[in-house]
Amino acid sequence: MTQTTDLKAIADALQRHDRFLVVTHENPDGDALGSLLAITLALRQLGKDAVMYLPGDTPLPREYAFMPLEDLARVAPADAAERVLVAVDCAKEDRIGDDAVRSRAPLVLDIDHHHDNTRFGDVNLIVADASSTGEVLRDLFAELGVELTPELAEPLYIALVTDTGRFQYANTTPKSLRLAAELVEAGADVHAVFQEVYESVEFAKLKLLARALGRAEVLEGGRIVVSHLLRADFAEVGAAEPYSEGIIDYLRAVEGAELAVLVREQLHKSPHAYKGSLRSSIDELDVSVIARSFGGGGHRQAAGFSSSDSLDEIVERIRLGFREQRATSRA
Repeated sequence: MTQTTDLKAIADALQRHDRFLVVTHENPDGDALGSLLAITLALRQLGKDAVMYLPGDTPLPREYAFMPLEDLARVAPADAAERVLVAVDCAKEDRIGDDAVRSRAPLVLDIDHHHDNTRFGDVNLIVADASSTGEVLRDLFAELGVELTPELAEPLYIALVTDTGRFQYANTTPKSLRLAAELVEAGADVHAVFQEVYESVEFAKLKLLARALGRAEVLEGGRIVVSHLLRADFAEVGAAEPYSEGIIDYLRAVEGAELAVLVREQLHKSPHAYKGSLRSSIDELDVSVIARSFGGGGHRQAAGFSSSDSLDEIVERIRLGFREQRATSRA
């Protein structure tokens, strides 16, 4: 595996210290929340004092409400500046959402699998070919001698199953499938996770999906499928911001689509008017390149960004980025 440090460097840093503040990226997905919970439980198993922290008051995605995240702090603890900061599944430091916490931390540990991670930690463990940050953590836990209990196996399974798209995305590997079996053997409840994450859709989210599908259009001869959601859509159907999670997968499923795009208007005060999500279905297209042109980033086949451009300008920039890459790939 390709990584910036070996597991021992991160393991040694975790063993040397006793107090930790564990964070992930804003608007967390399954890998982010699963990794956040898993490493917190692992540290506590080792006798460490670990606090989970997610800045702000944006609700967590409804499909992850069953996870035991009751002690997730939404305001930084008073002693945050005295705790080692552990960032999981976070490719850029500004995605933590609290610059003060990172800048005051005595030590920053960065554990991730995004290939465009900026290596913002004092110690970095970036495994770019891992299916998920949860997969990276399993190797780390083995190095630390952490027991794989059912309580620990399930969040790792959530991280793995969601970031591989239920083992359907191109990042699904023999190792990730073997890990899934190990986690199930350790007590992860596959059926319960599937029901909660994929079969507990609130009606408001279904209505929001209808809005996005109703606006979907094809560009570049059907190779791009794009849609958008406005702030008014969320208000009118009674949907919270996280309800847009997963909608883009319906756009990506369109026959002939090489790039799926969902742009949504920000619900909360932000320097950027819109957030965009990009998904690719072909190896020749790296959507993280397009996302980075907006200051965002992510994976080759799944990336995101924020922008203050108009909706039309955003779509046109994405279209140009798509054309440039496809022209290069054919050269």
